[in-house]
Amino acid sequence: MLRGIPRTVRLLAFGAFLNAVVSFTFVYLFLYLTGPRGLSVAEAGVISGVGGAGLVAGNFTGGWFGDRYGHRRMLLAGACVSGAALVTLPVLPLPALYAVLPLAQYASGVVRAANSALVAVSVPEGGRRQSFALTRFASNGGFTVGPPLGALIAARFSYDWLFLADGLGTLLFAAYAAAILPARGTAHSVPAHDPQAPGLWSELRARPALPVLLAAIVCVDLVYRQQYSTLPVFLADHGHGAQFYGWLIAINGGVILCLELPAAHALRRRAPLTVVGAGLLLVGLGYAMLIPGAGTLYAVAMMASLTLGEILYKTTATAYVADEAPRHAQGRFQSLYAGASISGQVLAPPLGGALYTAAPALLWPLCAVLAGGAGLAVLAARRVRQPSRTLRPVRPRGARAVRFRS
Repeated sequence: MLRGIPRTVRLLAFGAFLNAVVSFTFVYLFLYLTGPRGLSVAEAGVISGVGGAGLVAGNFTGGWFGDRYGHRRMLLAGACVSGAALVTLPVLPLPALYAVLPLAQYASGVVRAANSALVAVSVPEGGRRQSFALTRFASNGGFTVGPPLGALIAARFSYDWLFLADGLGTLLFAAYAAAILPARGTAHSVPAHDPQAPGLWSELRARPALPVLLAAIVCVDLVYRQQYSTLPVFLADHGHGAQFYGWLIAINGGVILCLELPAAHALRRRAPLTVVGAGLLLVGLGYAMLIPGAGTLYAVAMMASLTLGEILYKTTATAYVADEAPRHAQGRFQSLYAGASISGQVLAPPLGGALYTAAPALLWPLCAVLAGGAGLAVLAARRVRQPSRTLRPVRPRGARAVRFRS
């Protein structure tokens, strides 16, 4: 399954694992703000929401900067800024959190977009699914280890040590990335800014299926992330404790770790939009299973379907966007997808919470319809006639070659 994955991608995947192991502060941020910091639930919600907005903004813009200044450079800059900000958070006064936490989250989003772009430019078109599956496998493995480790640190020492460990670990990740990624070389560089290159919107118009996919990902991420906001409330309202919810999340992580790499290998020759569409339909089917009730069987079946859908669509959609991107806009395409794929982190809690409060019986049917509609839209996009791609102007013979930035 790992055959054909470049050494650089394997090293990036290992770095992603190490970074994910120490990235546990977001899990305990709300507890930290309402506990040691003494904030009300409303105040903690505002700060957490502002931080989440910074993360989404970093994902949306990181690739734009990478296309202009180099993805390696942006990954290192983002990791350094994020690590330095996290180290200082425990000693900052409360008002400063409103500025420093979004900055740390923004830099983290830049790192995520740059990492995806580096994987994309390191692998030839058509062979990227397994590489993205490996990096997701590594990240999920790290997140499986990280939260229990963070709980141990918080219990044994204090919540302040969580930020110190996360910040220092992120800075170590920056040093590791600087060592494994050469400062020069076409594999980790991007063309210098070329005023003759087509703009992003021209490139998107030349790929009409891609905007459909991005819109579908925004819709399904709003649905997908209900598992972290309204689902535990729904289960608690029907008599299930936190331990049961924890086991459901464990099912998600365990199945992904076991099946995502084999699935990417087995389906690598399948049409990507077909695989993505099927995955989105499975997400919708999962939430539809909660319509009859919150029994144990319904909840387990829901999580199994949701997880299988995630395995099908996330890696495949990431690789599809990378395959569709022109070289001069690889980072911007990855940023569009990265931002769309994490938009639910900001949208899901307030929208899902408001609907669950006003009309709880409508939440899961609406989730099922929204994800199912997104899946059908992606399947229909397979039949969209692709116009001629926007081509870069041909340089006259003897013209200077495009320079590369590290």
